[in-house]
Amino acid sequence: MLNPSAPSPIQVAFVEDEPVFADALSAAIREAPGMQLHSVARSRREAGAMLDLPAAHVLVVDLGLPDGSGVEVIRAAQGAWPDCTVMVSTAFGDEAHVLQSLEAGATGYLVKDSSPHNIVEEIRIAHAGGSPLSPLVARRLLARFKHSLCATAPQAAPLGVRPEAPLPAEQAQLSPREREVLEYITKGFSYEEIAGLMAVSRNTVLSFVRRMYAKLEVRSQLEAIHEARSQGLLAP
Repeated sequence: MLNPSAPSPIQVAFVEDEPVFADALSAAIREAPGMQLHSVARSRREAGAMLDLPAAHVLVVDLGLPDGSGVEVIRAAQGAWPDCTVMVSTAFGDEAHVLQSLEAGATGYLVKDSSPHNIVEEIRIAHAGGSPLSPLVARRLLARFKHSLCATAPQAAPLGVRPEAPLPAEQAQLSPREREVLEYITKGFSYEEIAGLMAVSRNTVLSFVRRMYAKLEVRSQLEAIHEARSQGLLAP
């Protein structure tokens, strides 16, 4: 008998043209508790037909499709499924593809260096309001952000003029373990590597990450690093 108080399963749709990976991801979604496979498209054309269906909760899009770019699918999804969370899973990790996808409306970006089961956990984070980023992508976005920050930094004050000190930001109360996870993320370790270093499960690491995001009021690794540094929780 169905429990009326139980949360409805996360409806996941994805666009992926590589058959082996598509089959593996389909199987991982079907096996995941609290998750349901909504639909699968193998091309941009099939994705267009998929977007005519009732909306999924999360849409995972590959960028390298045989008949077009997945970025076009992301843009179309913004109009057809406005409440759907869109994330990218692709082999392209260069800055151009990352920025095009985020500007089109994606809230997460994963390079295909994780297993389908790990991608399922990232889907949970995205559905909960997070913005999962592969460590490679987070490092590149952080480097771009730092470059932009340096380019727009104010000029040094003239000699004899004392610069006005900025008001210190209120520090989030992170636990020692949450700080440890944050330090590892800053160094570019993946969640699997962090779990090994801390001798805990990957799910435990994800719990630390979710609590850390909530305390810092952020939704991605890049935002967490920037906000932690602005609060003095990390060395500049």
